[in-house]
Amino acid sequence: MTLVLTLVSHRSDVAQLAKAAPGGLGDLVDRSGSGLRIAERDVAGGAELVNWLEAKTPEAAADWAITPKTNRRKRLLISDMDSTIIGQECLDELADFAGLKAEVSAITERAMRGELDFEGALTQRVAMLKGLALGALEACHTERVRLNPGARALVATMKAHGARSVLVSGGFRYFTSRVAKMAGFDADRANTLIDDGATLTGAVGMPILGREAKLTALLEETAALGLTADDAVALGDGANDLDMIRTAGLGVAYHAKPIVAAETRARIQHTDLRAALFFQGYGVGEIVGG
Repeated sequence: MTLVLTLVSHRSDVAQLAKAAPGGLGDLVDRSGSGLRIAERDVAGGAELVNWLEAKTPEAAADWAITPKTNRRKRLLISDMDSTIIGQECLDELADFAGLKAEVSAITERAMRGELDFEGALTQRVAMLKGLALGALEACHTERVRLNPGARALVATMKAHGARSVLVSGGFRYFTSRVAKMAGFDADRANTLIDDGATLTGAVGMPILGREAKLTALLEETAALGLTADDAVALGDGANDLDMIRTAGLGVAYHAKPIVAAETRARIQHTDLRAALFFQGYGVGEIVGG
Protein backbone atom coordinates (compact mmCIF):
# COMPACT_ATOMS: atom_id res chain seq x y z
CA MET A 1 0.00 0.00 0.00
CA THR A 2 1.32 3.43 -0.98
CA LEU A 3 1.28 5.93 1.89
CA VAL A 4 1.40 9.71 1.87
CA LEU A 5 3.18 11.85 4.45
CA THR A 6 1.53 15.26 4.87
CA LEU A 7 3.23 18.03 6.86
CA VAL A 8 1.52 21.31 7.79
CA SER A 9 2.99 24.35 9.55
CA HIS A 10 2.34 28.05 9.97
CA ARG A 11 6.03 28.95 9.97
CA SER A 12 8.50 26.15 9.18
CA ASP A 13 9.80 24.93 5.82
CA VAL A 14 7.98 21.62 5.81
CA ALA A 15 9.19 20.91 2.27
CA GLN A 16 12.71 20.54 3.58
CA LEU A 17 11.42 18.47 6.47
CA ALA A 18 9.59 16.14 4.09
CA LYS A 19 12.73 15.72 1.98
CA ALA A 20 14.67 14.62 5.05
CA ALA A 21 12.04 12.13 6.26
CA PRO A 22 13.20 8.49 6.24
CA GLY A 23 11.58 6.13 3.78
CA GLY A 24 10.68 8.83 1.28
CA LEU A 25 9.54 7.72 -2.17
CA GLY A 26 9.12 9.79 -5.31
CA ASP A 27 8.96 13.54 -5.67
CA LEU A 28 7.90 16.13 -3.14
CA VAL A 29 4.62 18.02 -3.65
CA ASP A 30 4.49 21.54 -2.18
CA ARG A 31 0.88 22.70 -1.64
CA SER A 32 1.66 25.84 0.38
CA GLY A 33 -0.46 28.97 0.16
CA SER A 34 -2.26 31.70 2.12
CA GLY A 35 0.33 31.72 4.88
CA LEU A 36 0.23 27.96 5.34
CA ARG A 37 3.09 25.64 4.50
CA ILE A 38 1.99 22.22 3.30
CA ALA A 39 4.15 19.49 1.83
CA GLU A 40 3.47 15.90 0.78
CA ARG A 41 5.60 12.95 -0.20
CA ASP A 42 4.97 9.27 -0.78
CA VAL A 43 6.58 7.21 1.96
CA ALA A 44 7.17 3.62 2.96
CA GLY A 45 5.80 4.27 6.44
CA GLY A 46 6.82 2.23 9.46
CA ALA A 47 7.95 2.83 13.02
CA GLU A 48 11.18 4.55 11.97
CA LEU A 49 9.25 7.33 10.22
CA VAL A 50 6.84 7.80 13.13
CA ASN A 51 9.69 8.01 15.62
CA TRP A 52 11.48 10.51 13.39
CA LEU A 53 8.36 12.68 13.10
CA GLU A 54 7.80 12.61 16.85
CA ALA A 55 11.35 13.84 17.33
CA LYS A 56 11.51 16.45 14.56
CA THR A 57 8.04 18.01 14.23
CA PRO A 58 7.74 19.70 17.66
CA GLU A 59 10.72 21.96 16.97
CA ALA A 60 9.32 22.74 13.52
CA ALA A 61 5.82 23.35 14.93
CA ALA A 62 4.55 21.03 12.21
CA ASP A 63 1.50 18.77 12.22
CA TRP A 64 1.61 15.51 10.32
CA ALA A 65 -0.32 12.56 8.99
CA ILE A 66 0.58 9.28 7.31
CA THR A 67 -2.38 8.15 5.23
CA PRO A 68 -3.12 5.62 2.48
CA LYS A 69 -2.94 7.21 -0.96
CA THR A 70 -6.34 5.81 -1.92
CA ASN A 71 -9.72 6.98 -0.58
CA ARG A 72 -8.22 10.07 1.02
CA ARG A 73 -11.26 12.33 0.89
CA LYS A 74 -13.71 11.08 3.46
CA ARG A 75 -17.51 11.11 3.17
CA LEU A 76 -18.25 11.41 6.90
CA LEU A 77 -16.77 13.78 9.46
CA ILE A 78 -17.42 12.63 13.02
CA SER A 79 -15.91 14.68 15.82
CA ASP A 80 -15.71 15.08 19.54
CA MET A 81 -16.79 18.52 20.82
CA ASP A 82 -15.03 19.55 24.05
CA SER A 83 -11.39 20.57 23.54
CA THR A 84 -11.70 19.56 19.86
CA ILE A 85 -14.31 21.58 17.97
CA ILE A 86 -14.46 24.04 20.88
CA GLY A 87 -11.60 25.10 23.11
CA GLN A 88 -13.39 24.40 26.37
CA GLU A 89 -14.63 21.49 28.49
CA CYS A 90 -18.25 22.54 28.98
CA LEU A 91 -18.75 20.59 32.20
CA ASP A 92 -15.67 22.21 33.73
CA GLU A 93 -16.87 25.67 32.72
CA LEU A 94 -20.36 24.93 34.04
CA ALA A 95 -18.83 23.83 37.34
CA ASP A 96 -17.21 27.25 37.60
CA PHE A 97 -20.69 28.72 38.07
CA ALA A 98 -21.03 26.47 41.12
CA GLY A 99 -17.57 27.37 42.43
CA LEU A 100 -16.31 23.84 41.73
CA LYS A 101 -14.20 24.20 38.59
CA ALA A 102 -10.91 23.06 40.11
CA GLU A 103 -12.44 19.91 41.60
CA VAL A 104 -14.41 18.99 38.47
CA SER A 105 -11.52 19.80 36.10
CA ALA A 106 -9.21 17.45 37.99
CA ILE A 107 -11.66 14.57 37.47
CA THR A 108 -12.11 15.52 33.79
CA GLU A 109 -8.37 15.47 33.17
CA ARG A 110 -7.96 12.02 34.70
CA ALA A 111 -10.92 10.66 32.72
CA MET A 112 -9.59 12.04 29.44
CA ARG A 113 -6.21 10.45 30.14
CA GLY A 114 -7.93 7.10 30.57
CA GLU A 115 -7.17 6.91 34.29
CA LEU A 116 -10.84 6.81 35.34
CA ASP A 117 -13.94 5.03 34.05
CA PHE A 118 -15.69 7.57 31.85
CA GLU A 119 -19.25 6.86 32.96
CA GLY A 120 -18.34 6.89 36.62
CA ALA A 121 -16.40 10.11 36.26
CA LEU A 122 -19.28 11.74 34.39
CA THR A 123 -21.93 10.83 36.94
CA GLN A 124 -19.63 11.94 39.78
CA ARG A 125 -19.07 15.35 38.24
CA VAL A 126 -22.73 15.95 37.37
CA ALA A 127 -23.77 14.95 40.90
CA MET A 128 -21.54 17.74 42.19
CA LEU A 129 -23.69 20.26 40.27
CA LYS A 130 -26.97 19.32 41.95
CA GLY A 131 -29.01 22.46 42.63
CA LEU A 132 -27.26 24.64 40.03
CA ALA A 133 -29.76 27.04 38.46
CA LEU A 134 -30.57 26.35 34.80
CA GLY A 135 -29.65 29.93 33.90
CA ALA A 136 -26.03 28.90 34.40
CA LEU A 137 -26.21 26.76 31.25
CA GLU A 138 -27.08 29.72 29.02
CA ALA A 139 -24.50 31.91 30.73
CA CYS A 140 -21.88 29.21 30.26
CA HIS A 141 -22.65 28.83 26.57
CA THR A 142 -22.80 32.56 25.88
CA GLU A 143 -19.80 33.62 27.92
CA ARG A 144 -17.42 30.68 27.64
CA VAL A 145 -17.97 28.47 24.58
CA ARG A 146 -15.86 29.36 21.54
CA LEU A 147 -15.07 27.41 18.36
CA ASN A 148 -11.49 26.38 17.80
CA PRO A 149 -9.72 27.92 14.77
CA GLY A 150 -10.56 26.15 11.53
CA ALA A 151 -13.71 24.43 12.85
CA ARG A 152 -16.14 26.16 10.49
CA ALA A 153 -13.80 25.74 7.52
CA LEU A 154 -13.36 22.03 8.22
CA VAL A 155 -17.09 21.37 8.33
CA ALA A 156 -18.01 23.70 5.46
CA THR A 157 -15.33 22.35 3.11
CA MET A 158 -16.22 18.72 3.65
CA LYS A 159 -19.94 19.48 3.28
CA ALA A 160 -19.23 21.38 0.05
CA HIS A 161 -17.69 18.17 -1.29
CA GLY A 162 -20.63 15.99 -0.29
CA ALA A 163 -19.67 14.80 3.19
CA ARG A 164 -21.98 14.51 6.19
CA SER A 165 -20.80 15.93 9.52
CA VAL A 166 -21.79 14.69 12.98
CA LEU A 167 -20.80 16.05 16.38
CA VAL A 168 -20.62 13.28 18.98
CA SER A 169 -19.85 14.10 22.59
CA GLY A 170 -19.68 12.58 26.03
CA GLY A 171 -20.89 16.01 27.14
CA PHE A 172 -24.41 17.33 26.91
CA ARG A 173 -26.96 18.07 24.20
CA TYR A 174 -27.65 21.49 25.66
CA PHE A 175 -24.20 22.44 24.38
CA THR A 176 -23.79 20.12 21.36
CA SER A 177 -27.05 21.34 19.77
CA ARG A 178 -25.78 24.91 19.94
CA VAL A 179 -22.19 24.16 18.92
CA ALA A 180 -23.43 22.07 15.98
CA LYS A 181 -25.26 25.13 14.66
CA MET A 182 -22.27 27.39 15.29
CA ALA A 183 -19.92 25.14 13.32
CA GLY A 184 -22.39 23.88 10.69
CA PHE A 185 -22.69 20.20 11.65
CA ASP A 186 -25.60 18.21 10.22
CA ALA A 187 -26.37 16.37 13.47
CA ASP A 188 -25.24 15.90 17.05
CA ARG A 189 -25.30 13.16 19.66
CA ALA A 190 -24.63 13.65 23.38
CA ASN A 191 -25.88 13.04 26.92
CA THR A 192 -28.76 14.72 28.72
CA LEU A 193 -28.65 16.73 31.94
CA ILE A 194 -31.71 16.07 34.10
CA ASP A 195 -33.43 19.10 35.69
CA ASP A 196 -36.52 19.81 37.76
CA GLY A 197 -37.54 22.85 35.76
CA ALA A 198 -35.44 25.26 37.79
CA THR A 199 -32.19 23.53 38.76
CA LEU A 200 -30.06 20.53 37.84
CA THR A 201 -30.95 17.40 39.77
CA GLY A 202 -27.42 16.02 39.67
CA ALA A 203 -28.45 13.13 37.41
CA VAL A 204 -27.62 12.16 33.83
CA GLY A 205 -30.06 10.65 31.34
CA MET A 206 -29.46 6.98 30.58
CA PRO A 207 -27.87 5.31 28.74
CA ILE A 208 -24.69 7.39 28.96
CA LEU A 209 -22.98 8.17 25.67
CA GLY A 210 -19.32 7.31 26.15
CA ARG A 211 -16.52 5.49 24.38
CA GLU A 212 -18.58 2.61 22.98
CA ALA A 213 -21.43 4.90 21.94
CA LYS A 214 -19.05 7.10 19.95
CA LEU A 215 -17.89 4.06 18.01
CA THR A 216 -21.51 3.02 17.52
CA ALA A 217 -22.29 6.49 16.16
CA LEU A 218 -19.48 6.13 13.62
CA LEU A 219 -20.69 2.72 12.47
CA GLU A 220 -24.36 3.74 12.32
CA GLU A 221 -23.67 6.96 10.43
CA THR A 222 -21.47 5.28 7.81
CA ALA A 223 -23.93 2.40 7.37
CA ALA A 224 -26.81 4.85 6.86
CA LEU A 225 -24.81 6.45 4.05
CA GLY A 226 -23.99 3.10 2.47
CA LEU A 227 -20.35 3.54 3.45
CA THR A 228 -17.81 1.81 5.68
CA ALA A 229 -15.71 3.14 8.55
CA ASP A 230 -12.85 3.57 6.08
CA ASP A 231 -14.85 6.42 4.50
CA ALA A 232 -14.87 8.44 7.74
CA VAL A 233 -12.54 10.89 9.45
CA ALA A 234 -12.82 10.97 13.24
CA LEU A 235 -11.35 13.68 15.48
CA GLY A 236 -10.87 13.72 19.23
CA ASP A 237 -8.55 14.36 22.13
CA GLY A 238 -9.48 12.05 25.00
CA ALA A 239 -9.55 8.37 25.91
CA ASN A 240 -13.28 8.11 25.21
CA ASP A 241 -12.54 9.03 21.56
CA LEU A 242 -10.05 6.21 21.05
CA ASP A 243 -12.33 3.52 19.61
CA MET A 244 -13.83 5.76 16.92
CA ILE A 245 -10.39 7.18 16.09
CA ARG A 246 -8.89 3.71 15.73
CA THR A 247 -11.78 2.48 13.56
CA ALA A 248 -12.14 5.43 11.17
CA GLY A 249 -10.25 5.43 7.90
CA LEU A 250 -8.57 8.62 9.12
CA GLY A 251 -8.31 9.06 12.89
CA VAL A 252 -6.96 12.45 13.94
CA ALA A 253 -5.64 13.33 17.39
CA TYR A 254 -6.27 17.02 18.12
CA HIS A 255 -4.18 18.45 20.98
CA ALA A 256 -4.67 14.98 22.35
CA LYS A 257 -3.79 13.26 25.58
CA PRO A 258 -0.73 10.97 25.27
CA ILE A 259 -2.85 7.79 25.30
CA VAL A 260 -4.67 9.05 22.19
CA ALA A 261 -1.72 10.52 20.29
CA ALA A 262 0.21 7.27 20.67
CA GLU A 263 -2.55 5.39 18.82
CA THR A 264 -2.76 7.70 15.81
CA ARG A 265 -0.89 8.46 12.63
CA ALA A 266 -2.47 11.90 12.18
CA ARG A 267 -1.85 14.60 14.73
CA ILE A 268 -2.79 18.28 15.02
CA GLN A 269 -0.86 20.09 17.72
CA HIS A 270 0.50 23.29 16.17
CA THR A 271 -1.79 24.58 13.40
CA ASP A 272 -5.60 24.40 13.35
CA LEU A 273 -8.48 22.15 12.34
CA ARG A 274 -7.95 22.87 8.64
CA ALA A 275 -5.03 20.46 8.86
CA ALA A 276 -7.59 17.62 8.85
CA LEU A 277 -8.52 18.80 5.33
CA PHE A 278 -4.92 18.89 4.13
CA PHE A 279 -4.45 15.36 5.50
CA GLN A 280 -7.24 14.36 3.08
CA GLY A 281 -5.50 15.96 0.11
CA TYR A 282 -7.45 19.21 -0.08
CA GLY A 283 -5.59 22.24 -1.40
CA VAL A 284 -5.61 25.72 0.14
CA GLY A 285 -7.74 27.00 -2.73
CA GLU A 286 -10.48 24.45 -1.97
CA ILE A 287 -11.03 25.60 1.61
CA VAL A 288 -14.50 27.06 2.20
CA GLY A 289 -14.85 29.81 4.78
CA GLY A 290 -11.17 30.66 5.25
